[in-house]
Parts: sequence; structure tokens; C-alpha cells
Amino acid sequence: MTSPTDDRSPKLPRGWLRATIVSTIALAFVGAAAGFIAFLSQLRGAEMVPDRKADGIVVLTGGSSRVSDAMELLAAGYGRRLLISGVHPTSTASDISRTLPENQSFMTCCVDLDRTALSTRGNAAEARRWAEGRRFKSLIVVTSNYHMPRALVEFSHAMPQTTLIPFAVVGDKWREEPWWTSGSTLRLLLSEYVKYIAAELRVRLEDFGIDLSPEMSEQPAGQQPKRPATAQAN
Repeated sequence: MTSPTDDRSPKLPRGWLRATIVSTIALAFVGAAAGFIAFLSQLRGAEMVPDRKADGIVVLTGGSSRVSDAMELLAAGYGRRLLISGVHPTSTASDISRTLPENQSFMTCCVDLDRTALSTRGNAAEARRWAEGRRFKSLIVVTSNYHMPRALVEFSHAMPQTTLIPFAVVGDKWREEPWWTSGSTLRLLLSEYVKYIAAELRVRLEDFGIDLSPEMSEQPAGQQPKRPATAQAN
């Protein structure tokens, strides 16, 4: 006869749960590190002139020299028109042209300003509308090198039929100082990597019909979100 205290059920070894948790954390860390290395491998260390021309050029505001580099591409004939996406509502074409005196003539003939986009996803949505309105089939995308992977994720998802040609802007700090020696640059890259992973996950879910974060710029008229005092840095 079995006594009430006789428990013959199998027992897991002590520490099994701890070992499982540690192993899971270790695997997650290794996976994140490998992903970060793969992300870094996409970043260009020097600016490269596009190997072909496009119908239009889109530059995303938020980083130094992005707009001036995009204007130089326009002046060199790499695109017929330029869209500056993410311009603050209070900024005008004359404000921008004053910072680019050598390319002022292009501001009146060949440059369009988008003041609606508040994020990289919004940049992609506005660029799609702009390109579709002009029947452009190819675009040169201008943004900082660290931001380019996420920008291409958003642009490719928003306009899968459009040919995208990246032009990665490389800042002076990136050229002069290795990123691993600068705490601020490392934090920027880690933050951008997290945003890049989040964008990849979101677009993959959207492919299955799951939209976790509807784009704010597509809200009904009269429900515009507040914009920060300065343009958001992408």
C-alpha cells in the first residue's frame, strides 16, 4: 500500500530551470550580436556616386549634409526632380536655399518639399505619393549611412515596384573617428539597430495582414499629430 507521502512522480534536476534561462539569454545575446554585426556590414564607410541615374531623388531630413548632397546629385543630373521629405512646417524653400547658395536656381524649378512626414515610415509613404504622381519608376534615396538600412526597408515595403538606388551620406565624425571609440556613435548605432529590427518585424507582419502601428500621417484630415519644435532626426 502506498503511503500518502510517497510521491513517485519524476523530478527535474535542481538547477534545470536556471540552466534553461541562462542558455536562452546566452542564445539571445549571441543572436543579437550576430545581427548587429550583420547590420554594421551594410553601412558604407565612404560616399559612392550612384552607378546610374534615376527618375527622381528623395532626401530624408534629419542628418547633416543630406540635403546638400542631394542637391549636388540633382545638379549633376542624377534625377529630374528632388523631394526633400520631413521638412518642418515653418521652413520655406527660401530658408533652405539660403543654406545652399550655389544651388538656389534648382529650388524654384526642380525641388518639392514634404512637410507631412514625421518618421521614416512617413517619409516612405510621402515619397510613394510623390513618385506615383509623377510616374517615376526609379528613385535615388539619400540619407545617412547608419539610417540607410531602415530607410530601404520602409521604402521597399511602401513601393515594391520602384527601383531604389541608395546614396549613403557619411558624416565627418564617421570618417574621422572609428564608431567603436565613440560612446555617442555606438549608442546611435545600437538605437538604429533596434529600430531597424522593429521595422523589419513590422513589415513582415504587415505582409500577413497584421498592422500593429498604423502610420500617423495617414490619419483623417483634422487629426494631425503635434510636430516637435525641430524636425525629427531619422
